Amino acid sequence: MAEIKAFNRWTVEGIKVEDPGLVRYINLNPTFVPRTGARYAGNRFHKSRTFIIERLMNKLQNPGHKGKKHFKSSYHCTGKGSTIYKIMEEVLEVIEKKTSKNPIDVIVKAIENGAPREEIIMIEYGGARYPKPVECSPQRRIDFVLRLLVQGSYQKSFNSKKSIVDTLSSEIIAAYNKSSNALVISKKNEIERQADSSR
Repeated sequence: MAEIKAFNRWTVEGIKVEDPGLVRYINLNPTFVPRTGARYAGNRFHKSRTFIIERLMNKLQNPGHKGKKHFKSSYHCTGKGSTIYKIMEEVLEVIEKKTSKNPIDVIVKAIENGAPREEIIMIEYGGARYPKPVECSPQRRIDFVLRLLVQGSYQKSFNSKKSIVDTLSSEIIAAYNKSSNALVISKKNEIERQADSSR
């Protein structure tokens, strides 16, 4: 039986998720066209069955909101699947060209590097609010990384000469290298520092 490759070009053979907390939540079952069309929607933990590249593509269609303010909602954020498919394929090409590595492996390692282990919640005692550190759930860790990778790249490409392909690929490579130039790495360090200081 022939091996299935993502976009019919990139293999996932040999790619391993090293973070034991994320192994069950990063799906590496490739598809020629990563677009299931919400087949699993409504099922519990349905996101965990979706190919990780498709989850990143879904975030590109709708990057969500930032700081309770309405974030970018035009151009690439219109939910058009064919546009996002082309963007993702070009991003993978650029990553492969710049790093000389399998781009899917680079994305998986970037997600592992950017996933925060702790965050803070506010608890209230007698009218006063106190921060309390809590462990971050695996699904939330991945959602956090995907959201900030996309929002960081949209921020850099908006009103700029840089395209979303350039900014997203550079965000992913920076996260892969654990560089604080990536929004997701700087945000992760900030959250973990706050959690550590509120013990």
